[in-house]
Amino acid sequence: MSSSIEDIKGKREEVQNMKRVQEIYRHPYFQECLEKNQKAETTRVFCKHNMVHFQDVARLAYIFSMERGYSIKKEEIYVTALLHDIGKWQQYSDGTPHEKASACIADKILREAGFTEDERTRILTAILNHRKKGKEEKDPGHMTDSLMGDEMGEQLAEILYDADKISRACYMCPAEKECNWSEEKKNLNIIW
Repeated sequence: MSSSIEDIKGKREEVQNMKRVQEIYRHPYFQECLEKNQKAETTRVFCKHNMVHFQDVARLAYIFSMERGYSIKKEEIYVTALLHDIGKWQQYSDGTPHEKASACIADKILREAGFTEDERTRILTAILNHRKKGKEEKDPGHMTDSLMGDEMGEQLAEILYDADKISRACYMCPAEKECNWSEEKKNLNIIW
């Protein structure tokens, strides 16, 4: 009996620890941008930028964080994953690179959800760099002084990049042959 009470307490604590993830998801601007992504990709035959993708990235990033022994908060990983492609519609609309559009949208939402400056810096830097692999490719102009050398920030960017790429199931995609991803980027085998 005491074990089930502990389980219930543990679940309540986890829900409380993930409260701001729900705030992000329910935020009116997040919902508006999610809908804009959906409308912009209605006829898209390639991978979509929707909640299925965001959750796949979050779960993989969390697994990678645990497997690599990182101490990044689960909440921060999930929030970063939810927001990393939220501005994809703007890229379709006016050509703004989606990582920049997503970071701009994310900054507004993160501020309103009460994230600290350090948390926002890590999250926004990971979003801005989620299309680049490794430190040498990251644009230093996107990284703030407070993140340069910040191990947790670098780890968050690393797991977001890896999860974003690995989340795509190219091996079963009917449009794989038409996709402009290089053969090296495509996931042609089940990995996770």
